Amino acid sequence: MNINEKLAKEFNLRLSRVESTVALIEDGNTIPFIARYRKEATGGLSDVALRELDERLAYLKNIEARKEEVLRLIDEQGKLTDELAAEIRAAEILQRVEDLYKPYRQKRATRASKAREKGLGPLAEIVWSQLAVTGDPLDFAAPYADAEKGVADAAEALAGALDIIAERIADDPDIIAALREKTQKEGLIVSEAADAAESTVYGMYYAYEEAIAKIPDHRVLAVNRGEKEKKLKVRVRTAAESFLSAAEAFVVTNEASIFAELLRETIADSYKRLIAPSLEREARAMLTERAEAEAVKVFARNTESLLMTPPVKGLRVLAMDPGFRTGCKVAVLSETGKLRAYTTVYPTEPKNDIAGTEATLKKLIDKYDVNVIAIGNGTASRETEEVVAAFLAKNDLDLRYTIVNEAGASVYSASKLATEEYPDLDVTTRGAMSLGRRLQDPMAELVKIPPQSIGVGQYQHDINQGLLDRALTGVVENCVNRVGVDLNTASAPLLSYVAGINAAIAKNIVAWREENGGFEDRKQLKKVPKLGDKSFGQCAGFLRIAGGKNPLDGTSVHPESYRAAAEILKRASVGEDEIARGGVPDIEARVGESLKRLAEELGVGLPTLRDIVAEIRKPARDPREDAPPPVFRRDVKSFDDLKVGMELVGTVRNVVDFGAFVDVGVKNDGLVHISRMSDRYIRHPMDVVSVGDTVKVWIVGVDAEKQKLALSMRKDKIN
Repeated sequence: MNINEKLAKEFNLRLSRVESTVALIEDGNTIPFIARYRKEATGGLSDVALRELDERLAYLKNIEARKEEVLRLIDEQGKLTDELAAEIRAAEILQRVEDLYKPYRQKRATRASKAREKGLGPLAEIVWSQLAVTGDPLDFAAPYADAEKGVADAAEALAGALDIIAERIADDPDIIAALREKTQKEGLIVSEAADAAESTVYGMYYAYEEAIAKIPDHRVLAVNRGEKEKKLKVRVRTAAESFLSAAEAFVVTNEASIFAELLRETIADSYKRLIAPSLEREARAMLTERAEAEAVKVFARNTESLLMTPPVKGLRVLAMDPGFRTGCKVAVLSETGKLRAYTTVYPTEPKNDIAGTEATLKKLIDKYDVNVIAIGNGTASRETEEVVAAFLAKNDLDLRYTIVNEAGASVYSASKLATEEYPDLDVTTRGAMSLGRRLQDPMAELVKIPPQSIGVGQYQHDINQGLLDRALTGVVENCVNRVGVDLNTASAPLLSYVAGINAAIAKNIVAWREENGGFEDRKQLKKVPKLGDKSFGQCAGFLRIAGGKNPLDGTSVHPESYRAAAEILKRASVGEDEIARGGVPDIEARVGESLKRLAEELGVGLPTLRDIVAEIRKPARDPREDAPPPVFRRDVKSFDDLKVGMELVGTVRNVVDFGAFVDVGVKNDGLVHISRMSDRYIRHPMDVVSVGDTVKVWIVGVDAEKQKLALSMRKDKIN
């Protein structure tokens, strides 16, 4: 199999593009670097597309490696034929390779292997050939009866031969491929209660069945979790007769043979004892793998949306981490996220010190000229929000508040990293600081938390953690490098996601910065221990130096393109200082010539030249500016205020397979079901919304007792 040709076909790319992209990957270049600075080679593939190609490349390489291993193992047994070798080499999926290898795989002792040891292999071949059309099968088996070998009589000999045939059927790659496909097309997932008397959240699955081909991914994961928690019994059900008929088409080749009926019985035995259990495990594994892949994809896209939430710049934040018994932790942050003050107030049960809370808030707001209040959405959030809203109304302050998702804040605040950053602060104060900084710069703060703990997916603790970790790490890398990092202020965790920089190098950068007073020039990166030429080439363009010696160091222009950038500035009669002052909006007009012709003259690719020009036009543009800002509030609603048909504006907090959860200012997020999201067919809610989006919704159902809210994004879908 030619891997590059296959990738070109699958991704609908020119072969030359694939070959150059694969060469870049195999040369050790990072995906963000290739996506940003090697567009000529890739044809402008995005970081997401490049990661998909990289994953597929790894899979295909794994298949080829496994093929060579299988060929070697079969050849060592002296059983490799030209036909078998050709079949193995032609296989395009790993499952086919394993199916072809299965008859030659070393097995533990089985009924078939014991029968072979008793010398019943030749008898099995006689039965399998189906040549005999007259006589009694036992007459053919009689010569193989041998008490010394443990074969008492002809019946026992025939039974042993049929065991060999049963295993042969179960090992036949074509039979298994056909029955596997049939299982996945016609099989049903069936579940029932492990304890019928017990009432659990899995009630809908107590007498449940759904076609394997149609079951949604989120239900697969729900059933799996119920089984894992021993609340459900789950199995695959198939129409056995249909499957036996399908297998007979491969095995029974002579209806007139005296062995035909015996073979049918053997097929039934093989299917029940060997094939069906294996196919059931495979079907369940296939569904789980598919569901996990989709869940990871949803989680990754939600995480990307959350990370790309625009920072709220220039605001002084009072952050509140709500709580009951231990009180509400308060932290005041400067515009740059520096801690100015911290304390604890007790606005909720059991103390209900509302007067004391209001006095403390007023004092802090006045002293530090606070612009906005950020409230965590965890325990006691609703109660704290009510106190804050009443306080703002009572004092007529020109101040707003917003709710911040605090998922993972406790993980960070108790982490080794938080202890190293703020050794003199307690865990709860660190948590409040983290909430405020999430508002000021979501990405810089969220990278300190394991992506799995961010809380914007579904069933994230039930799925393959290695798969999830790889996908989310890739998402964080994409986002961090897309935005760029301030070399003189970024934390080590943020730096560690920059292309070409690992955790050790990130710590060394911070240490060098602290020792030398910061970087004035990108070239100084080469003085950082362990940061060699290769790493410098990968990371330099993503690290920005504001106010450095060279204004281009404050942009995403890579040092390798400085000569071309300088020539563009010269032809436009523009000084580098204009970049530092905010860019040159009319740079293309001032250059006064075709960019294509200029690219050829300067010896750079046209995509690279366009990127340089765009950066000169607006240096270090933050792509997060395109995302909607957070929703700020001055009041709070209760469920008693809500009526069916009411129009609200809210923020999408999470997107799952069946809909989106939207924060509209009440205690719990409301659910917009996928059927109420658009007036056209959509395959997934992410076709319409992303985490962080501001959306207009209408109430379609209010359950005050359960505190549940059903919403619609379609006014015509209220009823």
